[in-house]
Amino acid sequence: MVYRRPPSRFGLNSLSVKLSLLISAICLIAGVCAAALMLKSEEKQLVFEEHEVLKSSTELLIRQFDALIKTKSAVAKQANNVVSEQLFSESSAINLSNKTQFQFNSDGTIRSASSDGLSAAFLPQQHYSPFYKRLFNNSESLWKIISPTLIHDFFNFYMITKDDFIRVSPPNWALNAPPELRGSNGATFKYVQSDLNPSREPVWSKVYYDKVWHKWVISLLVPLYVDNEFLGVTGSDIDLNTLISFLPVGDKEKHLLVFDKKGQLLAHPSLNPALQASYGSKDKTITTNEFVNPQLQAIINEAITMKLPEYANSFVQNDEAHIINIRKIDKLDWYIGVYKKRSSTLSALQDLKLKFFGLFVLYAVLVALLLHQALYQLVLRRIHTLVHAVTGFGKGQLLTEFPPENKDEIGTLNGSFRDMTVEIRKLIDGLNQRITEKEIAEKAANKLSKAVAFSGTGVVITDENFVIEYVNPKMLEMTGYPESHFNRAPLLNIIASEMAILVEDINIDLRSRNYWRGDTLIQGNDKQPIWVSLSVSPIREDGGEITSYVASAQDISFVKESQRKMEQLAYFDTLTGLANRTFFRMQLRKSMALAERGHYAFALFYFDLDEFKRINDTLGHDAGDQLLIEVANRLKARLRAEDTIARLGGDEFAVLLSGIESQEHASDVANTIQKTLNVPIKLGNNEVIVSASIGITMAPYDSLEEDQLLKHADLAMYEAKAKGRNTYHFYSQELNAAANERLFIENELRHAIKEKQFEVYYQPQINSLTQHVVGYEALLRWFHPIEGLISPTKFIPIAEATGLIVELGEWVLHQSCEFAVRLAKEGRDNNVSINLSARQFKDANLVPMLSNIIKQTGVSPKRLHLELTESMLMGNVEAAITQLHELKALGISISIDDFGTGYSSLSYLKRFPVDILKIDRSFVKDIPTDPNDMEITAAIIAMAKKLKLDVVAEGVETKEQIEFLQNNNCYIVQGFYYSKPVAEKELSALYKKLNDEPNSVSSK
Repeated sequence: MVYRRPPSRFGLNSLSVKLSLLISAICLIAGVCAAALMLKSEEKQLVFEEHEVLKSSTELLIRQFDALIKTKSAVAKQANNVVSEQLFSESSAINLSNKTQFQFNSDGTIRSASSDGLSAAFLPQQHYSPFYKRLFNNSESLWKIISPTLIHDFFNFYMITKDDFIRVSPPNWALNAPPELRGSNGATFKYVQSDLNPSREPVWSKVYYDKVWHKWVISLLVPLYVDNEFLGVTGSDIDLNTLISFLPVGDKEKHLLVFDKKGQLLAHPSLNPALQASYGSKDKTITTNEFVNPQLQAIINEAITMKLPEYANSFVQNDEAHIINIRKIDKLDWYIGVYKKRSSTLSALQDLKLKFFGLFVLYAVLVALLLHQALYQLVLRRIHTLVHAVTGFGKGQLLTEFPPENKDEIGTLNGSFRDMTVEIRKLIDGLNQRITEKEIAEKAANKLSKAVAFSGTGVVITDENFVIEYVNPKMLEMTGYPESHFNRAPLLNIIASEMAILVEDINIDLRSRNYWRGDTLIQGNDKQPIWVSLSVSPIREDGGEITSYVASAQDISFVKESQRKMEQLAYFDTLTGLANRTFFRMQLRKSMALAERGHYAFALFYFDLDEFKRINDTLGHDAGDQLLIEVANRLKARLRAEDTIARLGGDEFAVLLSGIESQEHASDVANTIQKTLNVPIKLGNNEVIVSASIGITMAPYDSLEEDQLLKHADLAMYEAKAKGRNTYHFYSQELNAAANERLFIENELRHAIKEKQFEVYYQPQINSLTQHVVGYEALLRWFHPIEGLISPTKFIPIAEATGLIVELGEWVLHQSCEFAVRLAKEGRDNNVSINLSARQFKDANLVPMLSNIIKQTGVSPKRLHLELTESMLMGNVEAAITQLHELKALGISISIDDFGTGYSSLSYLKRFPVDILKIDRSFVKDIPTDPNDMEITAAIIAMAKKLKLDVVAEGVETKEQIEFLQNNNCYIVQGFYYSKPVAEKELSALYKKLNDEPNSVSSK
């Protein structure tokens, strides 16, 4: 135990000296503090005064800018009044002699440019009417008068009606706008006419980048009302930089900052036109946080959040303090801030500080010299002697003599050090003994440490709370992490995130059974997680208490990789990397099992690629493989990780979507898949566009049986194909019934051909001027002995798909030719039109078969008209032209049926040896109520006349339709107005009704 001496009484003289020195130091410090407080107060006053000056200059700037905004609004409103009075008022004084030249474009728009180049107009063709025809003329005249004046205040002036008519000066916008442009869809346009603007005042838009003008602009829109009816808006755009130029700060030390309530940056010293243009061309908004530091950004956020009309604060930028004053412009929802460096205000104060602190330093040096001399004589010399003795003792001179003890503090310290050296000598003897024992233990521990360090297994040692204390080099090599990554980290942090589900189980086992063994993934640095065989065991003391844990990890990545490759070959498609049919069926069974337990629903998508066979055949199998890989990649990129995507074979795909409970949600996913696939795909030097026909079934609602669910999805997919492809369809009970009906019709169709259950009906083609029959169209009818009449729309597609249409078509050709012969014998030299299916037209035996029928029946070939659809001719155009010429060589005529509903490629039409165009009934049925159908029909007739082709109109049912067709030089018609299709035996009644005697009408 160290002996402690009792405190002694100190001399009066030594205490007086110490107190005097202490008081001198306190006085010096107090003087310095008082001077600092005075300077601080003066600094605050100067900053306050500068804030007031900055506030006043900002107020003046805002008042001037507000006056400018009001002036612009007044000009825009006055222009709106002029447009309202001159274009939409009955008392308009505009000279209407001007006749604007405009053109109906193929892109669905009407555009015109004024003769003087001042303005242009734009209108979607579907809104064209006499009213807009007049508006084209009148607005051009008015814009000649008012636009030159308005462009001095704005860089353009325009009008947009609610029907998307646009008149604009300069003309660039209307002439270069995309055809799908709809100005009335804009958010500001809707706001102007909404209940949010009952006063009908001008409205300023947000700042945006105009890709026609290539500049950042702000629009000023004024609602256009006539007799309280909203017709549209007039508007003008102002270049943002021009508008900002009306905010001069007037001082080189002041800087301007402008932003809106959304945080969009409008003006800043670092913002230049080139930078603004680069943002706008990339559709990027310039935000404040990209150009200001966090302190200023916090001030901006606070100003926007508090919504105060005036806000002042300070911030640090480039290591210098600044002061800022922010004002809000309500009309534009802008915030305008002016800021400057605070150092310019405090420059005089800084000079005073330098002088004051210079005097203080000189005074401090003098005081320090005096204090040093006093301390050295009274204290430092004696302490130096004591330090010399202590230093010698510390160097091992254990017999060093210490200074004598006196009756003051330093003397007491000398005695304490003397007593302490005695105790230290005793401690050193004991430590030498312990060091010898420790060296022996360290040699044994070193052997064990090297064994762990050079082990081929990764080793981690933790404390009793599973906190890592040691990792061996093998573990560092396996994971790639430095030792610092593991230091004091929890043991279970080495488990990879992919195996997070095991962490809780491992933790429970360690705390209950104190050990754990198993295979798991551990996290690697910048590489894939590593599979290891992990073992965690406790280390116990002699009394059984656990003091630490040791974890050993053996790398088994090679074993797991071998297993993965085997599973990849067994369960995944080698071309696309998607799941194969085996894995898909496994996942489907799991999903069905979960659905049977309740509270789980999913959707099954089944689809293939439309026209894949054509692409594969024309571009080759390598291109087809490349297409399948691209489709798979797109599906993986757009669908969720938890969804199962499988390639079942060829171009067939299936998707299991978990958690889909509604058809609306499934429809969204189907639309996403179609949009993803519709993006063009580059295959070598070719670019193709693919689509998918998707069948969708919902589980457990549609079925709880695996095979039944797949059947439902397949039925839904074929229904999607029947609807025109590139679409999707949900399974329903009706589809099941329809599938059974198709199967029934397919089976019965074969019997019907053998048992001759068919009959050919004929619909007459009438010359509407003479009311005489000039021809017939042969139409097949099926009279089933039990079901009765079966519609051709039901059995013809099935016959086409099964190939039975070739046999049926040959029979119809025979019957129609014999019918034509019977007509000739009756003195009726009428034409007979026979429809060919796509399968028949592509049949290589068509021409020889037709030639043989003509010889057998003796029919005159010129009385036969073969009807084909446009789509049948557009697959392989060159082969189709060759086939048509071979048919024409037999002496028959070629008719294009349903013209206008297919490709309608005029460049190919002029190459086809065609004689007749048949206008589809879809264009005729809405005459005269639909002007568009009337225009299309008239155009088809005019085009046919120019090409010297005959025209037949189908589906004629009313007198008005007859009159319209006659007025457009189409006289041959076919439809219920004269007769529906009838059996041959009923034709005599038709002749009597029309007073059509034999030989009264010549053939066409």
